[in-house]
Amino acid sequence: MTTSDYRKMFKQLNAKPVKKAIYLKHNKPKERSCGIALRKCKQCGRNGAHINKYELHICRQCFRDIAKNIGFKKYS
Repeated sequence: MTTSDYRKMFKQLNAKPVKKAIYLKHNKPKERSCGIALRKCKQCGRNGAHINKYELHICRQCFRDIAKNIGFKKYS
């Protein structure tokens, strides 16, 4: 279940706090401490192909788009 899916139910469950607590216990996304799902691209939100070097925190596709603006240049 994605993050947006489990939050849609809050409109109905706000009136029933006990059922809301049970719903959150079983349906909220797992808190991550390590792994690929912990890091997301700042621009697009992708998990894969993440560039963390120089504190960029962007995926490789976004990096290709903004590399010249940041100051990187292509050597080949």
